[in-house]
Order: sequence, then C-alpha cells, then structure tokens
Amino acid sequence: MTTMTDTSNAARFREFKMPDVGEGLTEAEILKWYVQPGDTVTDGQVVCEVETAKAAVELPIPFDGVVHELRFPEGTTVDVGQVIIAVDVAPGSGDAAPAPVAAPAPAVEPEPSEPEAPKGRQPVLVGYGVAESSTKRRARKGTAAAASAAATAIQSEMNGHAAVVPESRPLAKPPVRKLAKDLGIDLATVVPTGEGGIITREDVHAAAKPVPAQAPAPIAAAPVAAEAAPETPAPAVVTTVGARETRIPVKGVRKAIAQAMVGSAFTAPHVTEFVTVDVTRTMKLVAELKEDKDMAGVRVNPLLIIAKALLVAIKRNPEVNAAWDEANQEIVQKHYVNLGIAAATPRGLIVPNIKDAHEQTLPQLAASLGELVSTAREGKTSPAAMAGGTVTITNVGVFGVDTGTPILNPGESAILAVGAIKLQPWVHKGKVKPRQVTTLALSFDHRLVDGELGSKVLADVAAILEQPKRLITWA
Repeated sequence: MTTMTDTSNAARFREFKMPDVGEGLTEAEILKWYVQPGDTVTDGQVVCEVETAKAAVELPIPFDGVVHELRFPEGTTVDVGQVIIAVDVAPGSGDAAPAPVAAPAPAVEPEPSEPEAPKGRQPVLVGYGVAESSTKRRARKGTAAAASAAATAIQSEMNGHAAVVPESRPLAKPPVRKLAKDLGIDLATVVPTGEGGIITREDVHAAAKPVPAQAPAPIAAAPVAAEAAPETPAPAVVTTVGARETRIPVKGVRKAIAQAMVGSAFTAPHVTEFVTVDVTRTMKLVAELKEDKDMAGVRVNPLLIIAKALLVAIKRNPEVNAAWDEANQEIVQKHYVNLGIAAATPRGLIVPNIKDAHEQTLPQLAASLGELVSTAREGKTSPAAMAGGTVTITNVGVFGVDTGTPILNPGESAILAVGAIKLQPWVHKGKVKPRQVTTLALSFDHRLVDGELGSKVLADVAAILEQPKRLITWA
C-alpha cells in the first residue's frame, strides 16, 4: 500500500472510498475490477462491480486520472468509507509508478491516516446513470454468460426460488498464496479448514503430501469469497474422501435472505389460505390481448392479469395493504401499492417492486413487468428497486408446482403464490369438462389482517381470474 508523505503528492493523488450504495448498508464485496493500475479513467466511468446484501451494483468514479493503486483485490468485503482506489489526477508530474493490486490482508481495516468509518452518510449511487467503461487494457468478461445463467434461472416469468450463487476464487492470505505457488499447489484443489473457508498453511502442506495409491485426492469447491479472518481451526469443507460434502460460507445475498426469512417467520404470525379456480377465461383474455394493437411491444402473460387482479382486490379491500410498526405499536395503512415480484437469480432471491403499480393501466403494468424481468436478467436490479414494497406475488407455477405457503417479505402484510395452470376436469355449467385450473395461496400477517379480510382479498382475486370482465366492473 502506498503512503503519500509530501503535500504535492497528497494533492496529486485522489482516493475514492466505498460509497453507501443504498438503504444504509455498511459493507460490500468487490466482485470485479474493470480497471488496473496504469489505466486511464474518466469521470463517470465504471471502475468496479460490488455486491451488497441486496444486489450487485456498478460503481462509477467521480474524477479523471490514471489508476495508481487498487487497495483491495476481488473477493474482499470492504466497509463503507474505506478507500478502494487511488487515482493520479496529475499524471506525468512525477515519477510515481503505478502500485500493484493489494493482496488480501488479515483484516480489512483502513490505515491510521484514513478514517475508520465515514463521518457522515456517503453519497448514494443507486439509480445514478453512468457512462460505459472505456478501459482498453482489461475487457469486461462474463457478461453474456451471466445474462444467460440469469435468464435460465428466472425463465420467462418471475418466481420465488433462489438459485445457487456462482463460486469465486479460493480465499487465502498472501503468505499462504506464496507458499502454494512455491510448492506448485493449485489453491482450487485445497480443502480449507480456516474460519469462513480460508485456506491455511497447514491446508497447503496437507495438499502437498503424496496421495496414497488407489485413493482419489479430495476435491473441494472453491468457496465463496469471504472476509479474511484469523486462522482458527474449523470443520473441513469436505470431510470424507470422495467429496461427500461441500460447505459454502453464508454471506451476501444468501445471508440477507436467511436473516430476512427467519425474522419474518418468527415475527409475523403467518396465515395461509388457498383457493382453486377455473382460469380458462383468463387464458382466453391473454390470447386476445396478445393480438391487441394497444398491447403491441409489451409482454402479455397470465402473470399480468393476476397482478392486475390483485391490485383490484387491494382497491376493494385497502386495509390489507398495510405494515406493522413494532416500535410504535401501530398499523400503517399504505395508500399506494408498490407491487413486488419475487425473482430467482444466480445471486439469490430478490424482490424488486413496481412503484405505484395501482396507478398504472394494463399496458403500463405490462411494460413495467417486462422492464423488471429484463433488469433482473441482466443483474442490474438496484437496491432502491427492491425497497418499499407493500405486497408481493411469487409465481411458483413456472416449475410445475401447484402452490405453496410463501413467507412474507419483511415489512409487508401479504404475499400471493400462483401455482401451475393445468388442464383439469372441472364441473362447468353442470357438466365435467377440461378447463384451465390453478391454485392460489395467500399468506398474510395475522396481526393486522384478520381471516375475514384475507379471505375477501383471495376470493376477489379468484373471482376476477374466473370472470376477467370484473376488471372493468370492479376497477
């Protein structure tokens, strides 16, 4: 790490600190550097991608210059307010050479000359337009692969199941990396025993020992990059020959999901009600809307009609659109609907929401759903897009699942699960006929939503899907 000692150097080099990327988060993991020491950067250029507990965010640098030093390598978790990159804003005025990328340190703490924490709230970057990266020395990689993986996970519609977070490079301290290099050991094949999945010196020495004949060498998946920690012994990732187990550190989005779901399940008393409904007329309406010139250019599918049906049901039963304020012991009724759509991505479950969905026409709602899907597929959903939801829809039917008992998104009062739409025998006008049928499940917070209110909301959604013309008469 480079230390500036004279006034001219101090004025020459500018430092960019990890900003608050939204919603008061305190740390973020550096996923990818898009620049290297010696690269020229311009104001607004994206220099790195970071992952918070909510989303992946690209960070633009706010000044011009030449990259002098990257303070942390990829895979490091950095606190808000710590310097992550130093830039020479007056290149050519001295002999300072670009510093190499800093190696992982035993603890990610700022130098004594740097503040340990921001004195005030750092600038928020969410929703902030930035220029495309112009770096020539290092091209961005994996964009197409990431988009393809996300598209596979999300499919054509949103759902409520999380996918596995992509693996990262093995985590080890600089002396351990040097030892592995000297011994010719590939760290990806070493079984980590350090706390948080860190590879220790003992692990490298163990991997360097000859493997007995006829016995396969242990194989360990590269753990998700974690914050460096002391080399305290911990259970091995793979405990038996043949790799019968794999241990993955819980962090980032997955850690946030776990905490939120546990908090919701053990704070809000959940009640779930079910209804099976004939949606044949809804499916006919979807087919007709696809041919409607007013819907040209937008995606039309059953989820669109279900979303509109839920919005109408909330309009008829506004008390369901509320939140429980534990601190003040109050029920906060919302006079707006930010409609959340649960989505599975390679980084885990996210629930972006459509702001003021209650004010949107059917074509506008279709466009908003389409934009939400494409943004999620590209991995560009911002923390701001996931904040402030009031009710949520989770579509488990895309997996052929009939229904489920969804857990409330924290801070919300209700979540609607939509099951698979299947051709089934159904009594219609006194005769058994094949009809398109689905099962809906509504989970709600029983502290503020009584059984009667929850039942009315679910019954209204079902009635609209059975007779879509009610969208006109009830809206």
